[in-house]
Amino acid sequence: MYDLTGFQRDLLYAVAGLDEPHGLAIKDELETYYEKEIHHGRLYPNLDTLVEKGLVDKGQRDRRTNFYTLTRRGRRELVARREWEDEYLDEASVVSA
Repeated sequence: MYDLTGFQRDLLYAVAGLDEPHGLAIKDELETYYEKEIHHGRLYPNLDTLVEKGLVDKGQRDRRTNFYTLTRRGRRELVARREWEDEYLDEASVVSA
C-alpha cells in the first residue's frame, strides 16, 4: 500500500464501500468526494494498476461493463492502513483540532 498514490488508495476505499461497482459508479463516488470531474483516462489506468498489484479483482458483468471487488490482499492492506492511521489519530485529537 505504501507505493500507491492517494488517488489509488481512494479507489480502494470506493471499491470497498460499494457492492461490486462498475467503473462509472466508482467514478461517481470519487467525483462526489473530490467535488470535480474524474476523467476516464485517470480512472481506468489506476484501476488496472490495482488489479495488476493484486489488490482488486476485475470481473465482467456484460460485454461492455466490468465490475470491481477487493481481493483478500486488498482488504488486508486497507485494515493495515487503518491501524497505521489510528496510531497517529485518535478521536480526541481529531475532535480537538
